[in-house]
Amino acid sequence: MGSMAIEEKKQTAAKPFDEEAASAVVKELRASFVSGKTRSYQWRVSQFKCILKLITKNEREIVDALRSDLSKPELESQVYEISMLKNSCKLAIKELKKWMKPEKVKTSIAVFPASAEIVSEPLGAILVISAWNYPFLLSLDPVVGAIASGNVVVLKPSELAPASSSLLAKLLGEYMDSSCIRVVEGAVAETSALLEQKWDKICYTGNARVGRIVMASAAKHLTPVLLELGGKSPVIVDSGINLQVACRRIIVGKWGCNNGQACVSPDYIITTKDFAPKLVDSLKQELENFYGKNQLESKDLSRIVNPHHFARLTKLLYEDKVCGKIVHGGEMDKTNLRIAPTILLDVPQDSLIMSEEIFGPLLPILTVDKMEDSFDLINSGTKPLAAYLFTNKKKLKEHFVNTVSAGGLVVNDTTIHLAVPSLPFGGVGESGMGAYHGKFSFDAFSHKKAVVYRGFFGDASIRYPPYTKGKLRILKALISGGILSIICALFGRPKA
Repeated sequence: MGSMAIEEKKQTAAKPFDEEAASAVVKELRASFVSGKTRSYQWRVSQFKCILKLITKNEREIVDALRSDLSKPELESQVYEISMLKNSCKLAIKELKKWMKPEKVKTSIAVFPASAEIVSEPLGAILVISAWNYPFLLSLDPVVGAIASGNVVVLKPSELAPASSSLLAKLLGEYMDSSCIRVVEGAVAETSALLEQKWDKICYTGNARVGRIVMASAAKHLTPVLLELGGKSPVIVDSGINLQVACRRIIVGKWGCNNGQACVSPDYIITTKDFAPKLVDSLKQELENFYGKNQLESKDLSRIVNPHHFARLTKLLYEDKVCGKIVHGGEMDKTNLRIAPTILLDVPQDSLIMSEEIFGPLLPILTVDKMEDSFDLINSGTKPLAAYLFTNKKKLKEHFVNTVSAGGLVVNDTTIHLAVPSLPFGGVGESGMGAYHGKFSFDAFSHKKAVVYRGFFGDASIRYPPYTKGKLRILKALISGGILSIICALFGRPKA
């Protein structure tokens, strides 16, 4: 390569990604979409196989990037990011033909003779803005859905997980079809440039504050959005249960999921005043069994993502009316961005820690006089992304399912609903809108097009002018769909 070409390449690399650059990317991708390339079954499956190959051949690099960004334990990286992503691709390969097949539907007598079907067509150009806490899963899982539906995609990984973002850009550039799938790295400026463009759908995973910005930008172009946000996911713990198993499942859902930095992690516990001491003792014992006596130094716990979030969590914990409520943990290592698993008992409901999603290793316990009071407590706040109940009582389970509005519910465990591909994953109200996973991902990035087929036989004159009372009578009967009404209309008699 000549010196002039090298210099030109340097200048291109140094050029900022602005609105002009974003517009150029979208234009190129739309040209690929218009060509029809992404609509074929073969192309979609080939891209799933590329993702599987990308993951399989680079597992060590992925694990290392996650450790660099979050000190994420390898087991969590393998189970919650790599394996779940592989399963998503394998399911799509297995089911895609069925998903793509038009769905036959019944027609009414009003349009007889006719047939009808629902055809799933791709929306077009999709923007996926990902999160830092599960940077591979939350980046590529929506991309799988967008590809399954036959779209072109731009992925914007989170700049707060720089090693993962860089690796995603590198690997997708090497393995995927770059004429249809692109990665744009960067921070606020790059995201803003992308949001100024017209998309056919935007998928954003993150917090409600940025979610509002994304939605406002999308509104300029009437672009639909899929928002996966979060919220304060509660855990109700009843007495008369296997307390050891319950505590283990709460711990693995809280501290075993990125040290509480997960959108579906338990945010706080509600139990009765009488049962709280037993629950605290059991949680302490199981935490020690899992993470040892010096939990601040455990290699099985992720660190806090950055100094900003460390300072935010510190502020929540050391508010005057909260710091005296610590019954376990509270140790911090600012240099290494580590906070030990921390339990607080009877924190005031008007405290900072109860006013926002914690998204970290702090777990407040609230107490009530009777279990039924917990439902009013949950429903007095915004709707969470997940809610959990531990009980053996059938009526309490039924009351929980019928009363609590959340993105998803789990009885006698935490977070496992994410591993069920036949269930939708999404929020409600403040915790998000829209859902994906499995077939729901395909549907989320598709337009369901209504199609009716008719021949030239059976053309009825009653729908054409001149209009008469007789025609009106028969048409009203046809539209109502009742056989008796139609017979009466044909014979000119009112229905009895």
